[in-house]
Amino acid sequence: MTEQTSANNPTDAKVDADIYMRNILKELCRNNAEYFAKDSSENGQRLYISFLSIIDSIDAAWPKRKAIEKRYHEFDYDSSTPGNGYRSFIMILDSAIKLAVEISEKVLQKRDSVLFSKSILTKDVEGCAHVLSSLDCCLNHLFTLMSWSKTGQLFMDESHTPEDLFKQCGEINQHCFYGRHLGFYYCDSIRNILQFIALSMTLFSEVYYSEGSLISKATNSVVSTTKYISDPEQRARRIVNISQNAEVDFCKSFWFLAESELMNQLPSIVSPSVAVSKVISLPPEPLNITTSDGQIIEVPLPSSYIGSKPIKVRLISCKLREGMPGTKSKSGLDPPSKNLVIHCHGGGFVAQSSKSHEGYLRDWAKHLDAPILCIDYSLAPEAPFPRALEEILYAYCWAKENHSLLGSTGENVVGAGDSAGANLLLTTTLKCINMKIPLMKGLFVAYVPTGVHFIPSPARMLCMMDPLLPFGFLMRCLKAYACPSSDLLNHINADQKPTTANGSGSSDMESFEEISESDVMELQARKSPASEAASDTLTYGSLTSNEVPEENNLLGGNTEADMEKSKYVSDYLEKYVLEPESDETKKNSAEGQIRPESTSSSQTTFDYSFPRRLTSLVASLKGRFTQYLGERNPSGAEKLLDIDVNYTQTSMMDKFTFTVPKNPYLSPIFATDDELRRFPPVRVLTVHMDPCLDDCVSFASRLKSLGCNVTLDILDGLPHGFLNFSLFSKEAFEGSKVCVGRIQELLNLQQ
Repeated sequence: MTEQTSANNPTDAKVDADIYMRNILKELCRNNAEYFAKDSSENGQRLYISFLSIIDSIDAAWPKRKAIEKRYHEFDYDSSTPGNGYRSFIMILDSAIKLAVEISEKVLQKRDSVLFSKSILTKDVEGCAHVLSSLDCCLNHLFTLMSWSKTGQLFMDESHTPEDLFKQCGEINQHCFYGRHLGFYYCDSIRNILQFIALSMTLFSEVYYSEGSLISKATNSVVSTTKYISDPEQRARRIVNISQNAEVDFCKSFWFLAESELMNQLPSIVSPSVAVSKVISLPPEPLNITTSDGQIIEVPLPSSYIGSKPIKVRLISCKLREGMPGTKSKSGLDPPSKNLVIHCHGGGFVAQSSKSHEGYLRDWAKHLDAPILCIDYSLAPEAPFPRALEEILYAYCWAKENHSLLGSTGENVVGAGDSAGANLLLTTTLKCINMKIPLMKGLFVAYVPTGVHFIPSPARMLCMMDPLLPFGFLMRCLKAYACPSSDLLNHINADQKPTTANGSGSSDMESFEEISESDVMELQARKSPASEAASDTLTYGSLTSNEVPEENNLLGGNTEADMEKSKYVSDYLEKYVLEPESDETKKNSAEGQIRPESTSSSQTTFDYSFPRRLTSLVASLKGRFTQYLGERNPSGAEKLLDIDVNYTQTSMMDKFTFTVPKNPYLSPIFATDDELRRFPPVRVLTVHMDPCLDDCVSFASRLKSLGCNVTLDILDGLPHGFLNFSLFSKEAFEGSKVCVGRIQELLNLQQ
């Protein structure tokens, strides 16, 4: 009878499977503990204690797990879209149990063998014990959050503060989540990428802090590059301390590695070829637009903090269409598309550009068969809120008025963005609603933070173990964007007030500062070299003239220079990244298993072997980071990153205590009901292991409650920012295809 019931009810069947796995793990641990109780060696006793610890952690965590399972459905978007931070932690606990079962079985099978690697497996078992113990602590905090939250709300109420919660979070051992079991709850392809990124971060930090800083002394005497590669625990310790102590400049520099020389060339090799991928420079000139009620208004010029400067946008198109620059004397052009996608990239408001996202954008351009205009907004902390919002509003209005220059009729304009860029799309929509500027036809937002403030939720606790968005990085990005630093304010020329489009002393975006010319130059230096490359940039003058110099032609891949560049990139990969090709590899490549830049196939193929090839890059990382950073002026004591210091979350809160106003242009979750009812159709996509999951669920739920056209997708096995890995991971590539489907759905909606 029980078996029949379980077969008819998938939920009951899953519960039975979870109980079965728990019981299997406890039995394996008891068996191994009894065996190693008789082993008097150090590793034998460590194994004995670790197996007993796993049993204790499971027994302690299981009643809490059952209690959370009874209520976590209350926080879902709907019954067909189960997902929220409470569910995510249960999924992680299940993954940890599965991992512990696999390792325990390995010990059971090999413990009597002469080839038994006791020291290695001892560390594996200890790692599992620490993970399960830490997850038990996390479940305690989930109970606290649930008791501090209103019914059905994922974020705790305002009667409690983050400091109250973090006084208890000091018990959580973050190190175990960044060691040998890093990313155990992700799919295998993503886990391999995360291992590579974790190693890259530690090596990069060694170079970043090497010149004259105190960290170099500790690094040179205690840790070496070999140590980071061979000792996951030491690497984990380093990563946690980087997260807790590194300043936002480190985050910016590390994330900009996505735009290094090598990474800049990858899209042209493994992504579909495109006819157009060029940066256009929009000058800060007066721009008028007709409002929804027929009035003509002047769009505010971006003016906050850094004064008047051009805005960079990148046009990507798989076809050369009529009206695009450089097409005046050409024949056989495709007609303008009815569609246009406005894209805003992620990067925590502080890093990256359209170039670092070009890998998946090329694929989108091909499958959507529409031009994509990507906005390279200015970045914090040099250009904090509201500068990026001002620039995106201006660029969007410019695109609405000049769609013919982009190869589009402008009939269907849809916005798409991820992470910070998705937040900026939502806030731009709010600004358009209040200024009566015509809205986009629809919005696609991926893993979007709808609240730029740190009010704890279950999903936001995931940043305690997230390899890509750890707690310290998240808090520094929020603070850099939302709260201008005192150092930046001290740079302001007290005798000079900021200028705006109407000549007044305050911006329509609530801007109120400018910085000096030297700071503008510093910002330019910090901008992505990909966005600033002169050879890749079209001025507005050349755009409107419909002619461009030969060196800026839009027919990518057809000139001798492009062919030479492609050969150079292939040689670069051959020398520094790709493993030497065997005859079999060459044969597979010749048969089309490795995707070339130019492809005539209607279906984009995925290169399954490419992630494995990147691993050989590790050996030369340190030298390349040194070359990337160049000569650096060491900072002072604020960048001290002592690997022998272990800061607790309580001391971290002393650094991260800052107040963010409840401004809907910062945090769209604070928009009024009337504003949200006027939103265009919205498609929200996120992942179960995203620290911004609860932001997405809460925002989509609120739109749904107001009768808006909204859907929510929650994907398995992927991290925040997975779109940037779509070139290397099959699962991320499949996730990108889901995004394309949702954008196409918006483009096809009947108005």
